[in-house]
Amino acid sequence: MTDRDDAQARIQQLCADLHHHANQYYVLDRPLITDYEYDRLFQELKRLEEQHPELRPPDSPTLRVGGEPVEFLEKFRHPVAMLSLDNTFDEEGVRDFDGRIKRFFGMDEGTELQYAVESKLDGLALELIYEGGSLTAGATRGNGEVGEEVTHNLRTVPTIPLRLTGDDPPPPAALAVRGEVLIPLESLERLNRARRKAGDAEFKNPRNTAAGAVRQLDPTVAAERGLVFYAHSTADSADLPFATHSDFLDAVPRWGFCVAPGWTRCVGIDAVLAHLERLAAMRDELPHEIDGAVIKVDDVSLQRRIGQTSHAPRWAVAYKYPPPQKPTRVNEIVIQVGRTGALTPVAELEPVLLGGVTVSRASLYNREELERKDIRAGDTVLVQRAGDVIPEVVGVVSERRPPDAEPFPFPERCPACGAPAIQDEGEVVTRCTGGFSCPAQLREGIGYFASRVAMDIDGLGEKLCNQLVDEGLVQDVADLYGLELERVAALDRMAEKSALNLLAALEESKTRPLHRVLAGLGIRHVGEHVARVLARNAENLDGLRALSLEDLEAIDDVGPVVAASVRAFLDQERNLELLERLAAAGLTMEAEAGPDESAAFLTGKTFVLTGTLPSMTRKEAKTLIVARGGKVSGSVSGKTSYVVAGGSAGSKLKKANALGVEVLDEDGLRRLLEPE
Repeated sequence: MTDRDDAQARIQQLCADLHHHANQYYVLDRPLITDYEYDRLFQELKRLEEQHPELRPPDSPTLRVGGEPVEFLEKFRHPVAMLSLDNTFDEEGVRDFDGRIKRFFGMDEGTELQYAVESKLDGLALELIYEGGSLTAGATRGNGEVGEEVTHNLRTVPTIPLRLTGDDPPPPAALAVRGEVLIPLESLERLNRARRKAGDAEFKNPRNTAAGAVRQLDPTVAAERGLVFYAHSTADSADLPFATHSDFLDAVPRWGFCVAPGWTRCVGIDAVLAHLERLAAMRDELPHEIDGAVIKVDDVSLQRRIGQTSHAPRWAVAYKYPPPQKPTRVNEIVIQVGRTGALTPVAELEPVLLGGVTVSRASLYNREELERKDIRAGDTVLVQRAGDVIPEVVGVVSERRPPDAEPFPFPERCPACGAPAIQDEGEVVTRCTGGFSCPAQLREGIGYFASRVAMDIDGLGEKLCNQLVDEGLVQDVADLYGLELERVAALDRMAEKSALNLLAALEESKTRPLHRVLAGLGIRHVGEHVARVLARNAENLDGLRALSLEDLEAIDDVGPVVAASVRAFLDQERNLELLERLAAAGLTMEAEAGPDESAAFLTGKTFVLTGTLPSMTRKEAKTLIVARGGKVSGSVSGKTSYVVAGGSAGSKLKKANALGVEVLDEDGLRRLLEPE
């Protein structure tokens, strides 16, 4: 036997041993060797693979530390559609679900069905494909039909087996396992401690943090996040030797998968409801966030007989818990000034741990909401995370109000610049009238001007925007184009290379068309679409200035409110001066060329997009339609030419059918976009 043969045999043995020990440690919680012994075996495998890279198997444990980055994420079509779940929120809904199952099978009301009840994990849905026992692909759910392949990142997750183990029963030759990838609360806090120490913004939400890691191009990012995968089902139970879903959950840990703690079999709907209460009581003790429970008919043969609708199985339902609430103290109420001048009251809270995230601030939205809830400094309030994400003050614990607590005096002038603060008729928002002369609006405004929807200036982030304003280098967005290398390089955490990169990005942004400039200026009611419409009609800066109020109102997609806002902006001398300075700095200030007339064969056609398309986003579809001269509207009317309907299309599809508007699926749209 040659040295190469010896190396190959040893690599195979080490891989098998390490897979076995990883399963014992991460899944079964029964480690057979010490961490030191595991690391020694791992390092031996790593050395052998470095000496013989051609011998490294595709499921080698060394791939868990992060392989080579990919250039982009490939689309992945699921072998069987990944459906969503219908939701219920109370006992009545759970009993209705049980009743529907019994009625479908003609069972007596007193029949007690067996259910499997699992915690509903607040993670990112994934599908893992195994062939011959090895992981060959992993993908996000996407729209249920098509997701993104993220195998390079999933190989780094310790609780995703690279090779299936066990023989009781043995794993099938082909297997599609579904589950959730998430980040445990302890791992999120560890990451945030490191980010606080580095001066970086904290991750706000465990689910978004996990989803962001899974969709990275570089797998080393995913490897550092401490992700965990929990299996909860298979794409097709027909090929598995299990009579019940509970049997599946019992077996998969022996194959190398984790299942979420807290699941159980329940006989009868009363037992289900009792377990829902137990799970709710366990929420704060679990290592990860859950937002409810999933109730499934346990008998696999019954599942097959009852089937599914176009979007959800009939044999399962998600029971959603209300968001957890905790009391804390309002230390102070402050006013935050936003990009558009909105004065937003914000409660500075005594920090409280809520769903794994330390909450210390919560928006009170506006003067009306603040007065309605009568929130005062010193109050004890109940806080929750709306949608399990955004901190929200639910209300005041009135019996704990201090006797000296006074109503908050909402300011009549902007606290950042002293300009009058006004509330327009019919609006609930109070706004500063200072514009870019207000430093708070300026900071936010520069950041928005530099964002991707506007000028897309790489490297001009929040911290640098604040520095430029604080150092007096920028007093409006036109000043960005007069920045000097030496002064930028002298800023904190900057250097000559970073300054050169910023100046190069600014120079490149001068080529952006007029609509990108308009989108970035923060004109009220003017977003990306309206900015494009305005630019197309004005053609250039001179044309824009010449548009009267009547001209603006006559433009499709520009109503009276938008027209008045645009004209009010153009009537202010300082805004016209700003536009002139941007033009003098070398910005294009011209509308981008429209579609070639030969390609604009959809001119005069109006489309409405609804539902989820199989292989393109609605934004991508809109781009293709507009490029061919068509128009995309948000509502269906008698003037609509086509409604493009994907999965889970709702009221817009119904209205189209009622009005007799032609309905296209994605294939029909593609045929229309690419005529022979």
